Amino acid sequence: MNILQALFFPPEQPGGVSSMVPYIQERFIKMGWEMDLFSLPKRIRNKGSEEISFDTFDWKPYGGNPIVDKYIQTYKDYLWWTQLRIKKSYDVIHAHHPIAALAMKQRFPGTPLIVTIHSSFERELLLNRKIEDTGPEKAFLTSLYREIEQRADRIITVSDSFKKYLSEYMDSGDNIQVIPNGFDDKRFRPVPHENEVTQLITVCRLVPAKGLDILIRACSELKRRGHNYVLHIIGDGPIREELEQLAVELDVYEETIFYGYTLHPEEFMPFFDVFVLPSRAEAFGSVFAEAALCWLALVGTNVGGIAEQIQDGQNGLLVPPEDPAALCDALENLIMDPSYRYQLARAASEKAKRSYSLNRVILELKDMYRSFVPQHMLSLPEEAAAKEDEGEESAH
Repeated sequence: MNILQALFFPPEQPGGVSSMVPYIQERFIKMGWEMDLFSLPKRIRNKGSEEISFDTFDWKPYGGNPIVDKYIQTYKDYLWWTQLRIKKSYDVIHAHHPIAALAMKQRFPGTPLIVTIHSSFERELLLNRKIEDTGPEKAFLTSLYREIEQRADRIITVSDSFKKYLSEYMDSGDNIQVIPNGFDDKRFRPVPHENEVTQLITVCRLVPAKGLDILIRACSELKRRGHNYVLHIIGDGPIREELEQLAVELDVYEETIFYGYTLHPEEFMPFFDVFVLPSRAEAFGSVFAEAALCWLALVGTNVGGIAEQIQDGQNGLLVPPEDPAALCDALENLIMDPSYRYQLARAASEKAKRSYSLNRVILELKDMYRSFVPQHMLSLPEEAAAKEDEGEESAH
C-alpha cells in the first residue's frame, strides 16, 4: 500500500503530531509499506488564489476577519502547493489538520481520506484570549468540523473527552474513532538518580492555555511553606516575558529556570523528578505520556485528555484548573514523600507503555488503512511483515 500522511507543520516542527508521524512512517516502511509525508513549508505564503467554497456552510459572511481570512488564505496556499508538488496517486490519504484534510479531498476526491483531529484551534484561541466565545472566528472554525465530517471517509481523534467536544459540532459524533497518540518507548530512557533538591519540570508552548501563571503562583506558595525545589520551564512563546515578570514579583525567579525552546527535551527529562503542567484544556496532552515514559511523577489538571491519562493517586495527581493552592498541595506531597513520588512514577510508566505504545497505534492504523483497499491489492511482503509486527505486539 501507498499512504500519504498530510501534515500542516513540517515534520521537523517540535512537539505534537509533527514530531510523532515520522516515527509512524518509519515503522510502516519497515513493514514493507510505502508512506510519504507532506506539509506546507513556512515560506509558502499568499501563493494560492483559487476560490474557496464549502458544502455545509457559507464562509463569506465571516470574511474580513483577520483570523478567518488568514485561515482561508492558508487553505488556498495548501491547495496551490499540493497541485504543484504531488504528482503521484495514493491508496489512502491520512490528514492531521483540517486544512490538510479539506485540501487533499478537493485535489483527490476519489482517494479515501482519513482525518485525525488532534486539537481545537478555536479553544486555544479562546484560552489564549485571542477571540471571544460569541465571535465570528469561533463560529467559522467550529463550522469546519461538519464540513470535514461530510468530506472525510473516517474521522479519528485522540481522547474520549475531545470526541465528546467534537460531537457537538457534527451530525454523527458516534462515528468518530478514538486512537490515543502513541510513543516509541525506545526514545525514552529512565536514568536512576537522586536529586538533593526536588526538580520540577514543565514542557510546553508559553501561552495562557497552559496555565503556567497558576504553576508559578503554586511554586510561590511552596517557597512560602519552606520547601526547596527548582522549576525548569522548557519552551517559548508570547507570554514568556509576562511569566518571567510574575516570577520576579512572587520572589521565585531564582528558583525558576526559563530555557526557551529545546529540540529534544526527552533526552534530559529523565534527570528530573516531577512533571507538572496545569493546562486549562488539553485534547490529549502528549507530553504527559512522554514524561511518564521517563519515569517522572505526573501532576496535571482534571481536564480533557490529561484526566484520561492520570488516575488521581494511582499514577499521578490531578488538581482542578485555576487553583494554585491545590496545585501547591499536590507538589508538596511529592516533595515531602520521595517513595510516594517513585510509586506514582512507576505506575505512570507502566500505564504509558501499556496504553500509549507506538506498536498499538501502528496496528490500529494498519487495519484501518487496509479496510479501504481490496484484499487482493495487498502485497505478500506487506502481509508477512504485518504478521511479524502483530507477533511483536502480542509479546508486549
